Amino acid sequence: MDSHIKLKLYATLQVFMPTGGQEYPISPGMTVQDILTQLNLPKEKAKLIFIDGTQGDLSSRLEGGERVGIFPPVGGG
Repeated sequence: MDSHIKLKLYATLQVFMPTGGQEYPISPGMTVQDILTQLNLPKEKAKLIFIDGTQGDLSSRLEGGERVGIFPPVGGG
C-alpha cells in the first residue's frame, strides 16, 4: 500500500524537488536514503534531515504521513 510524506527541500536542494508539490509517494519502510536516490539527490548534499521536527538521518525509516525537511550544508562565515 502506498503512502505519502510531506517533503520539503530547502535552499539549493529545491532544484531536486519533484513536480506536483510537497506530497511525495513512498512505500512504508522506505528510508530517507531511498528517497534521495529516487530524486537523484547526492547524499553529500543532504546535511540536515528533520522528520516531524526531530533530527533524522539517511537510515531513518518512513511509514507515511511524516513531514520530512532536508537542508543542504550551510555556508557562511
